[in-house]
Amino acid sequence: MPELRTYAKMRDKKATPEPFGATKRKPRKKAPRFVVQEHHATALHWDFRLERDGVLVSWAVPKGLPVEPAANHLAVHTEDHPLDYFDFEGDIPKGQYGGGKVMLWDQGTYEVEEWEDRKVKVVLHGRRVEGEYVLFQTNGKNWMIRRTDPPQDPAYVPMPERVVPMLASTGSELPPKQQDWAYEFKWDGVRAIVYVDGGRATAQSRNLLDITGSYPELAEMAKAMSSTRAVLDGELVVFDAKGRSDFGLLQQRMKLTGDAVKRVAKSYPVTYLIFDVLYLDGRDLTPLPYRERRAILDELDLNGASWQTPPSFPGEGDAVRQASIDRGFEGIMAKRLDCAYHPGKRVDHWRKVKNIRRQEMVVGGWTKGEGNREGHLGSLLVGYYDETGLRYAGHVGTGFNAKSLADMEKALKPLARKDSPFADKVPAAYAKKSTYVEPTLVAEVEFTEWTRDGKLRHPSFKGLRYDKAATEVVREETA
Repeated sequence: MPELRTYAKMRDKKATPEPFGATKRKPRKKAPRFVVQEHHATALHWDFRLERDGVLVSWAVPKGLPVEPAANHLAVHTEDHPLDYFDFEGDIPKGQYGGGKVMLWDQGTYEVEEWEDRKVKVVLHGRRVEGEYVLFQTNGKNWMIRRTDPPQDPAYVPMPERVVPMLASTGSELPPKQQDWAYEFKWDGVRAIVYVDGGRATAQSRNLLDITGSYPELAEMAKAMSSTRAVLDGELVVFDAKGRSDFGLLQQRMKLTGDAVKRVAKSYPVTYLIFDVLYLDGRDLTPLPYRERRAILDELDLNGASWQTPPSFPGEGDAVRQASIDRGFEGIMAKRLDCAYHPGKRVDHWRKVKNIRRQEMVVGGWTKGEGNREGHLGSLLVGYYDETGLRYAGHVGTGFNAKSLADMEKALKPLARKDSPFADKVPAAYAKKSTYVEPTLVAEVEFTEWTRDGKLRHPSFKGLRYDKAATEVVREETA
């Protein structure tokens, strides 16, 4: 085996706290030892070292030791280290070789089954790892490491390759027995299932697209989770100046990758809000009731610069809903405490309870319906007045029944005009197929919130208001 000259040449004794051995030591008579050190250098990895002939023969393993025999992990053969490195923990200064934090991850003894130039087979007896591993050379310094016996936990379950998110039903009322439910704020973002393995994260959208490259913030979360293997469910959001999730801001980040993400990330930083854990270190958690999954999630303490675990409030539906209204949030989520996670299914045991707002809106036009509404009214073009005139606020196509459709069509017919009554432009998709009317009718509209550009989100028609003049309709500001 080579001596430690290579190790010494790569380091400055005056600049690094790492131990230095001038020569290799005599082999110990006791069982040889192994150590695994978690190394937060330029890239997170685990240093796997075997005591052999008075030195620590070393490999850098980017994803850590595999826990199941089906997985081969890259192991890069590095310089031998002195035996004093067996207990080393500390911070290697930035700019020095291997700069970063080093922490002990596991220690123990091992038995040699094979030791050849291109293949090493050992049985590890550590505090965390117990089992048979083989290392084999593939190309120069690049080796692979594989576990060759079954996982040490007989109940071990492999991490799923994909999980289709569970979906919620929608309503406007809280469940009648609030004590049986937990309540969370509803966030306006992109649903994301995140897989964390070996300090790396991959993200999947609700429709199973890989969106990892659009959200590099997840990489820091994965590093902080170290060797924890988990599948998380949550929402990717961008917060506005008032601390509210804003889908309009998030759209500045969606579908961007590479340098394009870097250019906008500082202006539109993304936070991953984690509200469920579906898999953890060999355990499928989806059959567990929500209260147990939530307790496991809270124990993980996943909170950092770009990731958070928002609070959950069992039995406090009224208070949580009022808080969401006061803060101008879209609504809340109600989740039965005894509900398992049902991938890909929409269940009533998860409910989106929206904060419904009302606003009088001026009717400035209408579009023809399609499908079962063909030949009738499809949607209303509505707006409100400000100092510039009648401002376009969107279209309302839901909330009608047969009678209200007939009444509205009758009321609109004599008000037709050729030009738009709106001071600003109506989107081309609607302008081309719209019939404009004199802005005299006032409609009552329910909606969830105002968008950043002054449009109604999720509007629904509730009826005509004959007690208010159109010119009196202005936007009702909310917190």
